[in-house]
Amino acid sequence: MRRLSRVPLPAIALACLAAIAWAGWFGMMHIGGQRSVVDRLEAPLTDLRLLIAGRRDAPDEVVIVAIDDATVAAEGGYPLDRRRLARLAQQLGAAGASTLAVDILLVDPTETEADTALVEALASLPSVIAAAGRFRQDSLQAVAAPTSDDELWPLPQFEQAAAIGLANVATDAGGTPRHLPLLFHSQRGLLQGFPLRAASLHRRADPVLTADSVTLGGNPVSLDARWHLPLRFYGPARSIRTVSAQEVLSGRGPSLSGSIVVLGVTATGVGDTFPTPFDPVTPGVEVQATGIAQLLDGRSLARTATIRRVDASLSLLLALGGVLLVLLVPLTGSLPIIGLVLVAVLGGTVMLFAGDIWMSAALPLVAAAPPIALAGFARQVHERRQARTVLTAETALRRFQPALLAERIATDPNYLKQPVEQWAAVLFLDLSGFTRHSEALGPARTQSFLKAFHTLVVDTVADHQGVVMNFMGDGAMIVFGIVEQAGNAAGRAFAAGLALAGRTHSWIETQQPEPGDLGLRLGLHAGPVVLARLGHDAHQQISVSGDTVNLASRLMEVAKAEGAVFAVSTASIAAMAQDGQSPAKPDAVHLATIRGRSAAIEVALWRHLPGETAGRTGD
Repeated sequence: MRRLSRVPLPAIALACLAAIAWAGWFGMMHIGGQRSVVDRLEAPLTDLRLLIAGRRDAPDEVVIVAIDDATVAAEGGYPLDRRRLARLAQQLGAAGASTLAVDILLVDPTETEADTALVEALASLPSVIAAAGRFRQDSLQAVAAPTSDDELWPLPQFEQAAAIGLANVATDAGGTPRHLPLLFHSQRGLLQGFPLRAASLHRRADPVLTADSVTLGGNPVSLDARWHLPLRFYGPARSIRTVSAQEVLSGRGPSLSGSIVVLGVTATGVGDTFPTPFDPVTPGVEVQATGIAQLLDGRSLARTATIRRVDASLSLLLALGGVLLVLLVPLTGSLPIIGLVLVAVLGGTVMLFAGDIWMSAALPLVAAAPPIALAGFARQVHERRQARTVLTAETALRRFQPALLAERIATDPNYLKQPVEQWAAVLFLDLSGFTRHSEALGPARTQSFLKAFHTLVVDTVADHQGVVMNFMGDGAMIVFGIVEQAGNAAGRAFAAGLALAGRTHSWIETQQPEPGDLGLRLGLHAGPVVLARLGHDAHQQISVSGDTVNLASRLMEVAKAEGAVFAVSTASIAAMAQDGQSPAKPDAVHLATIRGRSAAIEVALWRHLPGETAGRTGD
């Protein structure tokens, strides 16, 4: 079968351009920090990698003091009286806390005495209190410095006693915190986020920000695009050291020497909570404390602009390389290769994530899979069309070769590349009286007559697993035993001759209602033949040659001279006997002189076969 041609080059070029455009579009959005479908797929893949990487010990210098259920129960409800908050802040200072970060919005005034007490307590040690911004939909989800529409600020007296930081969190579409913005555009100008303000206050150092990092006291921390801190949670809730505020108020709190205390609410139904990979209910104060801990520890996920560019470049190469593989290499080879490469890339992102390098696992899939799938579909459509074309051409070409030979050549293109000598039975036949009959029919009807006769011959020979090598006008050369698996070639040839005689007689009666001179002559001989390809390399045909072929052809002349229908060499009858077959008794057996041969041979003659009449002669 002819090989299918590859996909045309213009189609390959168009597919490559489409892959580049598709992957490049997602890559540019990824580099610019714009949200897309990639981030929806990235979220669960990030969670999976975080769970594989496992829990991590949080730094000891960060402590959460939680207004928990026990505190709310002991204090008679929430919110706590600000005199109690002032008492709590004083106790924390007495326990050795170096810095206090209050993740509570102090926006509403209460009793003047209570507010004054809290102001004095906050002023007694370095403190930062939370503010909150109101943002447009998806403003925090975008990886960009958020711009607030409005802010909730602490009361002015608290702002005078403590630093301020915006405590908003950037979550993904599922609500999981992914980043903490470290800078905000507020109505008061550029403002630091709550974690950065708390960490810089604790280090007693102003932060130094670059495009990809923030440095506090000599410890650079990698940042995502536009000063977003990627969150790497340490584990489930309370993975960061947590102390109940009630313990501190009751004087039973631990030593907090040198610590930064993050004060927030964890009581049920009171504080804000977020789902994280480790815990579906993580208090908001723990999210803020995680950011503070990463800034102080200097160890966070690296997802810089360079890493994002590497993500985009890798995805572009995967998309382009995958499309080229699918279009140039058979799908059975290209698809496993592409699958292995994608698995390797995903495995690489898992290992890098464990080393705190956050490469996108979703972008290669989103960028490469659709173009590769589309290219694979296009190739299948192309190959199916090609296959239909090839099948049509092969079907047409098969008509020029016997069915058994065509099948053998299709399965073994090197068949008979070298000539082969083997034993076979050769049967020749022709129609007696055909010349005069064709004159009466004329050219067009003669063509139809021969087509019907040839069809009869092919169908009959196929029933006996023979091969019609060629037609010669009203005659044919038929061979048994060259490609078919069945044995007893001579016996099958003889049986085919009998069947041809009977069927031809019946068919002739339909062609000439009145008795005429049309009849069938057959000659059969079995012996060695040579099978070979003849012709030029670009135009060949299968031939069967040798003395056996010549003798079988001459036996038809013997049949004509003797007024017989079927002339069979006794060598063929002997071959049938060896295979356990005994043909019907011939009408005569005698030595016949064969034209072109010096020695006479013994020939069996049948003058009356089923359905035949005696005495037919002709051309």
